[in-house]
Amino acid sequence: LLCFSVVILARSLFIQVYDTPNPLSLKFVPGIRVLPNGTAEFSQATGADNSPLARSLLHINGVQRVFFGEEFVTITKSYRVTSLMHITIRYVTYIHCLDEADRETVEMIKELLETRIRPTIQEDGGDSYKNGVLKLRLQGSCTGCPSSTVTLKNGIENMVQFYIPEVQMVEQVLVCLI
Repeated sequence: LLCFSVVILARSLFIQVYDTPNPLSLKFVPGIRVLPNGTAEFSQATGADNSPLARSLLHINGVQRVFFGEEFVTITKSYRVTSLMHITIRYVTYIHCLDEADRETVEMIKELLETRIRPTIQEDGGDSYKNGVLKLRLQGSCTGCPSSTVTLKNGIENMVQFYIPEVQMVEQVLVCLI
């Protein structure tokens, strides 16, 4: 497990950096709130028009995906990049981009998904559950992780089946990023 800290004296910002199970990802914990609640994911393929921080991070050479949690940011590099160190240094320079407007936009997107999109999907058969099969799209550092299948089968599937016996199988929905 790798963990190191980056200190920016001018802003008194202490950022901890952790390895993740995905060797292509690093988890950054800036010590400040990133999102008020929930998560948000951005990639080279989907863009980040509504998030100045995500847009800035995706412009760093080699960054393929950015995942925001309430108190962390996970950055995933492309396979072509051999080191995450330059990404770490650039991330530190962009952390100041977290602002209230960005958080407000993310909340509006989540509200739209929950109040408009999700109910429409439910009318057409539910939340990706049909005939005993639950379909999930893994996010954050789980996306593209070599151990994601093990996580899905041994962790998520077992837990879901324990609490909801009607679920017979959990399948991963893969999303093409290129």
